[in-house]
Formats: sequence, structure tokens, C-alpha cells
Amino acid sequence: MGQKVHPYGFRLIYQKNWHSKWFSKRDYATLLHEDIKLRRELKKQLHSLNAMVSKIDIERAADKVTVRIYTARPGIVIGRKGAEIDKLREDLQKRLNRPVSVDIQEIKKPEVDAQLVAEGVAQQLERRIAFRRAMRKAEEAAIRFGAKGFKIKVAGRLNGAEIARTEDYLSGQMPLQTIRAGVDYGFAEAHTTYGIIGIKVWVNLGDQVAETVKR
Repeated sequence: MGQKVHPYGFRLIYQKNWHSKWFSKRDYATLLHEDIKLRRELKKQLHSLNAMVSKIDIERAADKVTVRIYTARPGIVIGRKGAEIDKLREDLQKRLNRPVSVDIQEIKKPEVDAQLVAEGVAQQLERRIAFRRAMRKAEEAAIRFGAKGFKIKVAGRLNGAEIARTEDYLSGQMPLQTIRAGVDYGFAEAHTTYGIIGIKVWVNLGDQVAETVKR
């Protein structure tokens, strides 16, 4: 008992798509680690600019690489007259040693993007805001912007307590075992003076079916 299935992997093909789109028989491990390292470094770089990046998709075709960045603040990533995005493209080309195309996708409603919500709560906890207040604020914003359900779980030394514990909050419907339910999932860590606090967020966006599998 107690086995957990990742909400994103559970819905792959049916309504979600892979974050990396490519296949290679010979260099699979090398390209996989290249993707992981690229995402980690790019996310860290854009996080320092407070660009609110939710996810980074990587697509490879022959020698060309397409990096698709989903952000709530595209203006920060693009920069004035496209200066920042040109600099980013040149940096990626040097790093990967092949032609790179950078595509910026705007997130219209960051309040219902689970990853951005989790990172927002983590930032609040790092600023010593009470965890219950941060959880309630995130829930109210998500429901106000159209979410059918919202669930958040925080674990660690909450409010500096000696013994670590887990607190969660659920509002609305959260059908975790229903594949057609558009459940978005995000995870973030708050690095506080007392230690690391983990934040998991689930947002139910209602029934969703990918266009490719509609009958």
C-alpha cells in the first residue's frame, strides 16, 4: 500500500506531452544528462531574474535544438528590444555547440500553474511568512481564477518547530485517479534557516483531453 504515481506521468499521451521530444539510440544517456543540466542551469539563471518560469521543454531535430520556455513574465526573458533573448540564445549555442532556437510561451494565469504556485509559497516561507497564511492565500487565488480544486502539502520544520511535520489543505475536487481530470502538479523547496521545507501543489483545472486522442 501507499504507492504513489506522479500526476504528470500518469497523464502522459492522454492529455500531457513529454518535456523532452527526441530519440537517440547511441547517445541517449549523454543527451538525457545534457537536458537535465540545461534545465537546472537555465531555471537557476532565470530564477535570479524573477522571471517566474514554470517549465522548459527541449526539442531536438537533427543538429538543431529548440528550447521552449514557459514563463509568466515574458518581458523579463526577452528584454528590451530582444537583447536578453539574443544573449541567451548565443550562450546556449556555445554551451550545446549546435544551432539553438529559443521560443518564449506566456503563461496567462500563473495563479493556476501548480509549479509557479509552489515556488511562490516557497518564497513566502523563506521570507518567514506564516505557512498557513501562505497556503490559504494560494488556495483563494487559484479558486478565484477558475480552478475546480486545489490541494497543497507542506512538510518540514514548520514555523521553526523542533519536530518536523506535514500539513495539508484541500479545497474543491481533486480526482487524482481520473485520467481525464486536468490535474497540474508542482513541487518546490523553501530553504529556511531551520532547514528545507518541501511544498507540493495540485491544481484541478477540470476535464481535459488532448486533441490528438479525441474521438
